[in-house]
Amino acid sequence: MSDTWRHAGGWLGRWAPVLAVGGGMIAAGPPDGLSANGWWFAAVFSATIVGFLSRPLPMGPMVLVGLVTLLLAGAYGHGSQAVEGMLSGYSDATVWLVSAAFLLSGTVVRTGFGRRIALLLIRSLGRTTLGLGYAIAGSELILGPIIPSNTARGGAVMAPIVNALTLALGASPYAERRPTGGYLMLCGAHANLIAAAMFFTGMAANPQLGVMARDVFDLRWDWASWFRGSWPMGLISFGLLPLVLYKLHPPDLTHSPAAREEAINELREMGPWNGRQITVGLLLLAMVVAWALEPWHGVYSAGIALTGIAAILILKLDRWQDMTGDRAAWDALMWLGGLVGVAKYLKSEGVIAWFADLMKEQVVGLHGVVAAVALALIYFFSMYAFSMLTGHIVAMGAAFFVVAQAAGSPPLLVVALISYFSNLCGCLTNYSTGPVVIYSGFDFVTTRRWFAVGFGVALFHLVVWLGVGLPYWKLLGWW
Repeated sequence: MSDTWRHAGGWLGRWAPVLAVGGGMIAAGPPDGLSANGWWFAAVFSATIVGFLSRPLPMGPMVLVGLVTLLLAGAYGHGSQAVEGMLSGYSDATVWLVSAAFLLSGTVVRTGFGRRIALLLIRSLGRTTLGLGYAIAGSELILGPIIPSNTARGGAVMAPIVNALTLALGASPYAERRPTGGYLMLCGAHANLIAAAMFFTGMAANPQLGVMARDVFDLRWDWASWFRGSWPMGLISFGLLPLVLYKLHPPDLTHSPAAREEAINELREMGPWNGRQITVGLLLLAMVVAWALEPWHGVYSAGIALTGIAAILILKLDRWQDMTGDRAAWDALMWLGGLVGVAKYLKSEGVIAWFADLMKEQVVGLHGVVAAVALALIYFFSMYAFSMLTGHIVAMGAAFFVVAQAAGSPPLLVVALISYFSNLCGCLTNYSTGPVVIYSGFDFVTTRRWFAVGFGVALFHLVVWLGVGLPYWKLLGWW
């Protein structure tokens, strides 16, 4: 009986902040300048974000509860038009890009293409422990644009390989060579975040920032513009990260022939390149080129991704049964489509404009560029309070865009800073995103040590992405 009451108490405890925020806002009534209908959307949106943090339900069902609440409250109107309004976000192309990204990631994992690429790099660079760090970073750089989910890339492809390397080196979380194992785990976790920051398709929630940029600034922020602003700093970060971590968390083993031998053995077990892997590789390369050339041919990223999925099925590179079994894809479709729809109503009902007017009073007197950098730094370090990158983006991304707009900050500069920092800030903790949790869970690095190294990596990112980024973005005319 005590377990039942304890379970009920935990359930109520997780729902309490959601109900307190949503119910409190509705009870307080709309402020001056905002309609009652607009306030309903603001209240339910805020309560849903709180639900992402307190976790009474997974993200998809949490959004569904919010949508149904708005429907029953009459916020969408009445009849079939109300249901159509509730579902309006699911027709957004960005939502389908994210879902397609998960499906493509699954194909790359199931065919063994991603694993082979990583093992080939380890075979080439793995003679020293530092070389292994560069092999891990190089794998993330190559796989970043073609596995459009940092969790699939880091958790399903790279983390098992990195763990196998540590075992081949004789490293143990509780005995000898723990620093060496820790170094490799840190390389895997932090390289994953750089790849997520460098590419529009490097993390599943990145396209959501494109939606926010469109809604707030009426700005096109797609694969090509994202990469145009990130590639110099991304390459510098990849080039220096293994060395930086080598200094922050020195391994106690400098040479690693056993790890290279492990990679050679695993490649031998995989056999030669097969037709499926070669075809998947060529198809993914074609998709990356098509994403980069989007401004010229005019086919949006989601259309390219869905074309790629159709080609995979036509060529029988993967099975539809396996694709439809990817729960993460459908969960993302549910929560992102719902949030995009609510965001459209927040704009049409005047909530975003009302919030922008409110924020103008708070940022009066700040130079636009100074405000952009200050807001980006606050946004970056606020990640300490979040347990997932997606929740951080959804909760704060659009709000920071609106505040920056009120301060008169250059739109492209703001969007670039918030977008790249949305991924890089995951370096701060060992609970920021799925791959980080996985790498940390191998227990080669204590929590205290992970936080210390993470803060050092954070300073490294700020030096690179502000020290190099700001002059580069000035050269691009972004401010």
